[in-house]
Amino acid sequence: MSEELHNHDLLTTLGAQGRELRELIPDVYKGFSATSKAAMAEGALSTKVKELIALTIGVTNRCDGCIASHARGAARAGASKEEVAEALGVAILMNGGHSTVYGPRAFAAFSEFSQVQA
Repeated sequence: MSEELHNHDLLTTLGAQGRELRELIPDVYKGFSATSKAAMAEGALSTKVKELIALTIGVTNRCDGCIASHARGAARAGASKEEVAEALGVAILMNGGHSTVYGPRAFAAFSEFSQVQA
């Protein structure tokens, strides 16, 4: 995989891998999609803040697909590198060592997607 588009490629691969399962259990995926849309909608918290929260949870769970997805979401929602960095700092505070590995992965993913948004 190209290092420059690693996270784009990861999301493409995960989408392709999930296609057959999604066809077998469409109602589960529809339910998840509806929950996702409701949870990430503008409300008392902005979509940007919600994407930052989701990104840090992806770091906490050590989920590369979650990191890529929410790094893209944060970039699309207009998060700045400074906002992402501070959110990842909280993940490091709360999780310790493994977040010093997955936090930089998340920052790199955000940087990749924010270049596309620019």
